[in-house]
Amino acid sequence: MPTYKYEIRQSAGGVSSGALDATSLLDATARLRQEGGYLLNVVPITGPASWLARVRGLHLELGPGLRDVQNFTNQLAVMIKAGIPIRNAISGIAEQTTSPRFRRILEQIKHDVEAGQPFSQALARHPKVFSPLYVNMVRASELSGSFGHMLERIAGTLGQQVDTRNMVRGAMVYPAIIACMAVATTIFLLTWVLPRFSAIFAGKEALLPMPTKILLGLSAFLRHRWYLVLGGVVAAVVVFVRTIHTPAGRGAWDRFKLRLPLFRKMLRALYITRGLHTMGELLCAGVPMLETLQITADISGNVVYAGLWTNVHAAVRQGEKVAQPLVHQSVLPSSVVQMISAGEESGKLGEVLQDVAVYYSGELRNTIKAMAAMLEPMMIVIMGLIVGFIAMSIVLPIFKMSALVK
Repeated sequence: MPTYKYEIRQSAGGVSSGALDATSLLDATARLRQEGGYLLNVVPITGPASWLARVRGLHLELGPGLRDVQNFTNQLAVMIKAGIPIRNAISGIAEQTTSPRFRRILEQIKHDVEAGQPFSQALARHPKVFSPLYVNMVRASELSGSFGHMLERIAGTLGQQVDTRNMVRGAMVYPAIIACMAVATTIFLLTWVLPRFSAIFAGKEALLPMPTKILLGLSAFLRHRWYLVLGGVVAAVVVFVRTIHTPAGRGAWDRFKLRLPLFRKMLRALYITRGLHTMGELLCAGVPMLETLQITADISGNVVYAGLWTNVHAAVRQGEKVAQPLVHQSVLPSSVVQMISAGEESGKLGEVLQDVAVYYSGELRNTIKAMAAMLEPMMIVIMGLIVGFIAMSIVLPIFKMSALVK
């Protein structure tokens, strides 16, 4: 059972502190509030980190991830609802975070809040950590007075994003392993196994079939010119990365992803879910429509969908409805456009968008499962064909020469 350190301001004016064993942070705050007084701070006590924890935390120096932001939001929501001042809550969370860089960010946010800045403005100074969706939902809650409830909604949204990312990555792990094994096996056969047969085939090149000649030539090239292959692969990766960081290259790559036979359905569902969920959350939080559309375009993750929401933003600015510019596009299904139109007519566009996003989130999960089920046997078959081709290219000349000897 974890131990929590707390500080309570007594009714007489003094401040008492101590430690409490509780099953969770929420349980600890509930028990402390029953004792009376004003709860100033409550944070878990973290002992010396184990070597495994330190190893796992090494990557956090590169910057806090989505899971770190979600945990921060969950803890902050619990503390705010328990009545702890936001400055004390941020300070307590910063003390027990394992990411040095995230700790520095939280300390900067606490300093900005103490200097009189709104919490949303302090968050906006760190756009690489807190997205525009996060900042604007916090800003809307500051205006409406529902800060604790909004933090819970933000944490739920971040949890969905983490789950979606994990699903996509999980679906790619097995095919990636099979692909790496296929490449490694092919290199091993060409550079280690095939050269052992070169002595057998020496002087009999005229009898070798064309696949065997090609493989022997490729084997010799890999063994004697391996640095050219390695340099070519590195150069190709560098050129690709630099290209997709240019506007034209990024646009071409994003459009290409939406045409990939196996991945386009999954990616379309991902971008639709992300866009509609963002719009629904912001509209329900009270963010103006034009600002909502601009944020949706910024976090869409694909230039095609970013351009779509940018066009809608321009049309709405000119007085049109959201559904009007969506009628003649091809990246959103017509059923989604019809539901958006119905939501506008009923005045419940935010709720409708959230419902559609939930539906497409289920579609995304089903698509990922179906794609993984297709990729796994496909990669195994491809690996088998590669190894089988190399094996047959080695065995067939041996059988041919054996027949000639007989």
